[in-house]
Amino acid sequence: MSYKQIKWMILLIPTLTVGLWEYVRHQFLLPYISMDLGNWLTPVIVYVVSITLLTRLFLMLERIQKELEQEREAKAAFESREKMAKELHDGIAQSLFLLSVKVGRLEEQAKQDQQLDNLYSIKKTVHEVNRYVRQAIADLRYDPYVDQAQALAMNESGTLFGQIRRIAKDIPVRIELDWAIPDDTFTDKEKVELLACIREALFNIQKHASASQAWIRGNGDKKCWNITIRDNGKGFEMNPFERKDRYGLKIMRERMNELNFTMQFRREQQFTVVEFSKDGEML
Repeated sequence: MSYKQIKWMILLIPTLTVGLWEYVRHQFLLPYISMDLGNWLTPVIVYVVSITLLTRLFLMLERIQKELEQEREAKAAFESREKMAKELHDGIAQSLFLLSVKVGRLEEQAKQDQQLDNLYSIKKTVHEVNRYVRQAIADLRYDPYVDQAQALAMNESGTLFGQIRRIAKDIPVRIELDWAIPDDTFTDKEKVELLACIREALFNIQKHASASQAWIRGNGDKKCWNITIRDNGKGFEMNPFERKDRYGLKIMRERMNELNFTMQFRREQQFTVVEFSKDGEML
């Protein structure tokens, strides 16, 4: 039943009830019911009809109004996200791109090794920030309400696992997911930091590992959990944390330390493994 139909029924039912009662009373019940009694019965009958019929209509009307309000809030939130994404794209993202071009020109002109190291560090930072900003733009332009409707059947709407799946789909490497950690295991801050570290690990697989296959496994609960990211890439020869050009790994380890989590980076036979865990326990 539409919103308009409900409003008309709420307006017409009391009027029709009174009209029908007065007609029946004057045509058939005057010999049996006095005028005073009939006048007292009129509001009683209207009240009973209102309780039995109009209450349900009012509930339907309230539900429709609530849905309309939620749609308006969702539209306003999405428009705000679109505006923020546009501002990021027109401002920060373009500025970072120009800065990257300028750093590239300076790199060509640099002669000394120390200058090259400094320029590489700046260039690496600019590229990382540019990548995260563009990811933020994509996330802002993504309609979370549409995703909820699509992901509801898989019971992963708005979860850390659902966000990892979206990132994994954008990586041109085959990735298998095995996730059994309840979403309420992590706070919002922990989700943000873990997602950033997992994203960095997957981008490293894409850029450096030359891997054809990767696996993400999550297991545990609030007390103790373990997340491993494994790939069949070429691996590494020396400790990557000692290399000057591996800023991403150092930032990942710092983030985990700030949350009192543990991060490990190692080779297991022919696989490279990045592991995040709580309490340092293997599951």
